[in-house]
Amino acid sequence: MVLTTLQKFELKKFIKELGLHRGRHTELVTVYIPKDYDMNKVINHLSQEQGTASNIKSASTKKNVIAALERMIQHLRIFPKTPENGLAAFAGNVAEKEGQQNLKVWSIEPPIPLKTRIYRCDKMFVLDILEDMLETKEVYGLVVMDRREGTFGMLKGKTIVTLARTKSNVPGKTKAGGQSAQRFERIREGAAKDFYIKIGMIMKEQFFDIKQNLKGIIVGGPGPTKYDFVDGNFITNDLKKKIISIKDITYTDEFGLQELVEKAEDVLAKEEIAGEKKIMNKFFGLLATKPKSVSYGEKEVFKNLQMGAVETVLLSEEVDEKIIEKFEEEADKLGSEITLISTETREGVQLKEMGKVAAILRYEV
Repeated sequence: MVLTTLQKFELKKFIKELGLHRGRHTELVTVYIPKDYDMNKVINHLSQEQGTASNIKSASTKKNVIAALERMIQHLRIFPKTPENGLAAFAGNVAEKEGQQNLKVWSIEPPIPLKTRIYRCDKMFVLDILEDMLETKEVYGLVVMDRREGTFGMLKGKTIVTLARTKSNVPGKTKAGGQSAQRFERIREGAAKDFYIKIGMIMKEQFFDIKQNLKGIIVGGPGPTKYDFVDGNFITNDLKKKIISIKDITYTDEFGLQELVEKAEDVLAKEEIAGEKKIMNKFFGLLATKPKSVSYGEKEVFKNLQMGAVETVLLSEEVDEKIIEKFEEEADKLGSEITLISTETREGVQLKEMGKVAAILRYEV
C-alpha cells in the first residue's frame, strides 16, 4: 500500500510528537497490536506486567511503570475490538522535572496493517515500525542493455540499487563476404535471440516477486536493440505491461542506470504527480463550467466545510501546518476528504497562487 501525502503528514506529525519524549529510566510503555489480534489478550497481558513491575527496585520507576500500564489498560478498554489495521499505543510519565507527574497516553491506527505484536518498557517509545511505514514501498525496475551486456537495477525513492549484470555471447561483426557472411549473420542473430531470452529471464528473477510494489519498468540502451527486445516475445506478459518508457542512452553498466533515471525524469515526475493533476484538473474543470460546485480561499472553503458542503479539500503543501490541522479536524467531523497538492505541477502552482486552499463541493452553494 502507498500512503497518501496526507497520511504521510499525519504519521510524521505523530512520530515527531512521540519522539520528543524521553523517560529517566525504562518507564515509557509501547504496545503494538496486530490486526485481528484479540484486544482482551493484550489487556490481560498488561495486567500481568503490572504485577511484575511491582518487583522493580527503584520506587519512582516502579510507580511510573505501573501508572503507565494502568493508563494504557484504561485506554485500550475504550476499543470494542482491535481496529482494522491494528493499533499502536504509547503511555508514560513525560513530566520534564523528576518527581512531577504528567501521565499521557497516545494511540494511532496505522495506515498500513500491523503484523508485529510488541510490548516494551524503555527510555524511549518504540517508533521504528511506524517510521518504516514512511519509507517508499513502490519501486521502479531499470534495465539497460545492448547486444554486449545488460544491467538491472531498482529505483527506490531517489536511490538506485544495482541488482544484476550479465554479458552476451554475441560475436562482433565480420568483414567476410558471400555465404560466410550470411552464415555468420545467422549465428549472430541466433546468439542475440538467446541473449534476449536471458535478459527476459533475469528480469523475471529480479522483478516478478516484487511486481505488486513495482510501479513501472524503464528500459534503455543505445541503438535499436532495446526495441527489438521489448517488441519481441522475451518478457512475461505481467512484466511487459509494467514497461512505462523506453529511453535512448549511451551506457549499459551502472552508469547507464544513472543515465536512464536522468533521462526518465519526465516519466517519473508524471507518474508521481498524476493523481494530483487528476483531481486538480477536476477542480479547474468545474471552476470553468460549474463555478458554484467549487470554492477557494481559506475563509470561504472553511465556511463551506463547516456547512458540510465540501467533498474534497485541496491544500497546497505550502500551507502552514496549523491550517492543515484545522481543516483536518473539521473534515474528520463531516466525512470530507483532504488532499495535499505539491507545487511541482502547473496546477499545483495555480492552487498556491489562488490562496493555497480550494475545495470540490458536494452540492452547489
